[in-house]
Amino acid sequence: MNKICKSYWNHFLRDKKEENSVTAWKFGSDSDKLADLVARGIKTATCSAYVFYELEHEKLPQKGEYNIILNSHDEPVCITRTNEVAIIPMDEVSEEHAQAEGEGDCTYQYWWTVHQEFFTRELASLGQSFRKDMPLVCERFTLVDVRTQKSTSPSREVNDL
Repeated sequence: MNKICKSYWNHFLRDKKEENSVTAWKFGSDSDKLADLVARGIKTATCSAYVFYELEHEKLPQKGEYNIILNSHDEPVCITRTNEVAIIPMDEVSEEHAQAEGEGDCTYQYWWTVHQEFFTRELASLGQSFRKDMPLVCERFTLVDVRTQKSTSPSREVNDL
C-alpha cells in the first residue's frame, strides 16, 4: 500500500474502535471509470477469474474486509467493505449480480460480453483459454467512504459503521 493510501486509511480509522484488514487495488479494466462507478454508489459488485488468484498466489477477498479502490494512478478514490464472496461458474452468475456490477446498460448481456472479452484477452496472455463455466470470485460490497480530490482525508462516510 502506497503512502497516500496509508494516510487515507489511517485518517478513515481515526475515530473508529475497530481494526480490520484492508487491501488497496484497482480494477483490471478501465480502472478510472469503474472506480468512479463505485464512488457514485452505482457499482456494488465485481468479479474476477479464480485462476488469477491462484496464479498470483493472492488471498481471496473476505467478508468484512475493507478495500481502498484506486484509480489508474494508484490514488485512492473510495473505501468499500466486502459483504459477500462466492465462487460461481461464469455461466451461473445471476442477472442480479451482473446488474450490481453497474457497468454499461446494466444488462446481463452487456456484463457477459465485456467480461468474456476481458477474460479471453487476459487468459490468452497467460497461455490459458476462456471457458464459459470457469470459476469466478464474485464479490458484493458496500461503499463506506469517498475521498475528496487531492486530499488524504475521507470526504464523507456513507454508512455508519
